[in-house]
Amino acid sequence: MASLFDPIQLGAVRAPNRILMAPLTRARATREAVPTPIMADYYRQRAGAGLIISEATGISREGLGWPYAPGLWNEAQVEAWKPVTGAVREAGGRIFAQLWHMGRLVHPDLGGGQPVSASATTAPAYAHTYEGKKPYVEARPLTQDDIQRIIDDYAVAAGKALAAGFDGVQIHAANGYLIDQFLRESANLRTDDYGGAPENRIRFLVEVAEAIAGTIGAERTAVRFSPNGASQGVEDSDPASVFVPAAREMERIGLAFIELREQGPEGTFGRSDQAKISPQVRTAVKTPLILNQDFTAAAAQAAVGAGAADGIAFGRPFIANPDLPERIRLGAAWNADEMATWYSQGPEGYTDYPTLQEEREAA
Repeated sequence: MASLFDPIQLGAVRAPNRILMAPLTRARATREAVPTPIMADYYRQRAGAGLIISEATGISREGLGWPYAPGLWNEAQVEAWKPVTGAVREAGGRIFAQLWHMGRLVHPDLGGGQPVSASATTAPAYAHTYEGKKPYVEARPLTQDDIQRIIDDYAVAAGKALAAGFDGVQIHAANGYLIDQFLRESANLRTDDYGGAPENRIRFLVEVAEAIAGTIGAERTAVRFSPNGASQGVEDSDPASVFVPAAREMERIGLAFIELREQGPEGTFGRSDQAKISPQVRTAVKTPLILNQDFTAAAAQAAVGAGAADGIAFGRPFIANPDLPERIRLGAAWNADEMATWYSQGPEGYTDYPTLQEEREAA
C-alpha cells in the first residue's frame, strides 16, 4: 500500500513525497506583476512539499485580472522569479509555475481592454480591482487569430518559467478561467471548431498543452481541472463527457501529471452534489493523478493507499502550516489560517506562521 511519504516520479521531477502544495493566489507581487523578495521567503518555508505549484501566474497583461498577482511575460518578471525558485532549490524543494489566463474574469481596469473569452458572456458577481470591487463586463469572443496568439503566449510564458528556474509548469484549466470557459458548456456558446461537442471544446486546451510541451517538454508540463460543480459561473451538465477525453489527450501528449480539484456536498470552498469524476479519470489514464480539496491527513493517506490517487495537493493548510508534510508525518495539529490576510501585501499571514520547531522553541 502506497504512503504519502513514498517518493514519486512526476514527469521530469522526482518528488520525495506525495504531498503537493496547491497553487494559492497570495497577492504579494507589484502592480507591474513582478515578484517581490518576500515571495522567496514564503516559498522557501514550504519547500518540504513533494512539489510546490506556484500561485497562478499571468501569461500576459490581457490575461491577468487579479491585483498584485505575478506574471511571466517579460524579462523583469523572469529576473525577479529567479531568487524565488533559487530559494526553493536551496531548501531542497521543487517548484512548478502555474500559468494563468483569466479570460472573462479580467476587468478592463487590470487587463487594459475588453476581456476575452470563448463567447460573449459575462462573469457573475464582481471583479477585484485596485479601486475595489467592480462589476464584470461582457467578454469579446476570441477569433481564430486571437486563439493562436494566446496559445503562443502560453508557450512563451512556459519558456520564461524554465529560464526563471522553475522545474516545469502547470496549465491552469480550472476554476472558471479562460481554458475552463472553453471546456464547459455554460460559457462556451461557439459554433466553430472550438465549440459544441466535447471534442471541440477541449481543442483549445489540447493546442495549449501541445504548444507548451513542444517548448519545454511534456515531462515538465502538467494540468489542473475542476470538473464538477460550478466555478465562477462556469459549469457543465456532463463533466465526464468532457474531462475524461481531455485526460486521455493529456496522456497522449505525455504530461507529467493531472490535478483534479473536485468539490463535494460539504465542501468548505465551493460545494456541489455533482458526482466526482476522478474514479473515471483514474481508470481511463495511467498519468499520475493528484487530487485536491478538503483532504485531511487521514483521508489523503486513505486515497493514496487505496490507489484512488498518486498524490494529494493541499492548498489552504499550507498557508498556515509551512511545514505541513512534517505535521502530517508526526500527526501534529494544524494551525488555522486567517482569511483576512490571504491577499494582503505584507508578511502578516504570509511568512509569519510558525513551524513545529518554532512553536517548541517558543513554548
